[in-house]
Amino acid sequence: MEIAIETDDDWWEVEALFDLSFAPGREALSSYRLRDGVPPVADLCLVAREYGIVGGAIRNWPVRVGGKPVLLLGPVAVHPTRQGEGLGGYLMQAAIEKARKLGWKRVMLVGDAPYYARFGFVRLSGVIMPPPTNPDRVLGLELESGAWDGVGGAVARFND
Repeated sequence: MEIAIETDDDWWEVEALFDLSFAPGREALSSYRLRDGVPPVADLCLVAREYGIVGGAIRNWPVRVGGKPVLLLGPVAVHPTRQGEGLGGYLMQAAIEKARKLGWKRVMLVGDAPYYARFGFVRLSGVIMPPPTNPDRVLGLELESGAWDGVGGAVARFND
């Protein structure tokens, strides 16, 4: 399996994977409203390929919380035929490590706490995603010690 930065040529195949992996209407979720009109962090959009076929993909987007830059991780998806092989975890680790090297201090996502806890994510009680997000699913990870200290409030689009 080869992990590479997503290119413009990968876009359709990655979008098809996200459509396959998530329920219809995924683009109506609050996290998508934060992405509207904002380009993803290109160096943190990764694709996993084997024999030229996309097996998984992850994207990351810049947002702000309390005026501070935050990386919004997601979506991440693995093709149903590749699930259970650890590919999603491998993509998560690759993106997190690369984000740290690029100087990002904090990462957040909306997801299942028991799953993402293995990567170090914890519930962010003072961070508010647009409705109808369940607050228990708003999770964060420090890439630098103390990076979330004193950071809270509503999550906003990066260019707002």
